[in-house]
Amino acid sequence: MRQGPEIWIRGPVAAPEPGPPEPAHASATARRFSWVGTHGGAGVSTLAAVYGGQDCGRSWPGPADPASVLLVARTHAAGLEAAGRAVEVFRRGEAPSHLNLEAVVLVADAPGRLPRPLAHRIRPLESAVDLYRVPWVPAWRLGDLGGRTPRETAALARLTGAGAAR
Repeated sequence: MRQGPEIWIRGPVAAPEPGPPEPAHASATARRFSWVGTHGGAGVSTLAAVYGGQDCGRSWPGPADPASVLLVARTHAAGLEAAGRAVEVFRRGEAPSHLNLEAVVLVADAPGRLPRPLAHRIRPLESAVDLYRVPWVPAWRLGDLGGRTPRETAALARLTGAGAAR
């Protein structure tokens, strides 16, 4: 039994012509993102400073900004509602056409576990888009953005390429 398509080549196969060598870093270029807040105080500036990328505040990224968007919201009721509205804008095709929604990043609005009613509001977001959670980081509140990223954000650090930097 055959396991795959057969490829037939007619005539001699020429060796590829030598060209200029590719730089070693060309294939390892880090992907860049635009951080967009769904409401004021979401944490866009902090996340952009810690994980890299373009801080767009609450505005859509411009043509020179990265087209991959990470929406940011706090985990309080108003923040989750704003995140849901922003995801709907992308779903309905009302966001600028050059932008791609990569994920939603939820930043803890307080230390500790999320209350059950708020956790239930996150489920519809999770079913619609990739979701990353950022825990409460007391040092960030004090303006200390150095040091290691929280271990709970390892997947976000890998996505943004910040894992290797910290």
